[in-house]
Amino acid sequence: MRVHDDLSVRVVIDTSALEWLPSPLPGVERRPLERFAAESGRATSVVRYAPGSSFRSHLHPGGEEILVLEGVFADEQGEYPAGYWLKNPPGSQHAPSSASGCLLFVKLCYQEPDDQATLRINTRDSHWQAGLVEGLSVLPLDSFGSVHTALVRWAPGTEFKAHRHFGGEEILVLEGVFQDEFGDYPAGTWLRNPHGSQHKPCSTEGCLIYVKVGHLQATDAVAQSSTFLSTS
Repeated sequence: MRVHDDLSVRVVIDTSALEWLPSPLPGVERRPLERFAAESGRATSVVRYAPGSSFRSHLHPGGEEILVLEGVFADEQGEYPAGYWLKNPPGSQHAPSSASGCLLFVKLCYQEPDDQATLRINTRDSHWQAGLVEGLSVLPLDSFGSVHTALVRWAPGTEFKAHRHFGGEEILVLEGVFQDEFGDYPAGTWLRNPHGSQHKPCSTEGCLIYVKVGHLQATDAVAQSSTFLSTS
């Protein structure tokens, strides 16, 4: 099954409106946001573990990133309550589970082979940095080459200058309402803005968003672009 596999197309999805689809194991369901093959390769999904469910030990040849949205996720390395962001590098392996159940945002096979960092970040107990404009706060999660990942908090009434996305941009709205000249995006909205796209974001009521930039097309221009992930 291929889902939104044309990276040149802008995508806006209300993830809460999607149907839950079964995974290969009982108790684990998915809402696919983008998928480039059936059960392998690059993919982004919202994943739900029923209480007591587990997944067999498996390999991540292209790496894996997880943001715990609700409940408690676990594997051999520990337990991770809501707010944790995890990065498992290419070639890593684990057997995930959830005793109480959990809701996850998961990205697979986006990492370069030599990106071998293993990260476990409690975003609810981390140091936030001031953004480029007043009202913007940034919690950097990871940077490798031209790809940067962060949480960004917008105070009510914050506006950012128009900017172009070299290498593309992906956003998951976690709280509040994110906005730009094309619309309003409440919590649960997933956006994918393609390489070369431009917008002028803001938030009237304030919001918290997950952001990844530079991963939708490799280009030397990515490092020169200015986005609200920047802190200086």
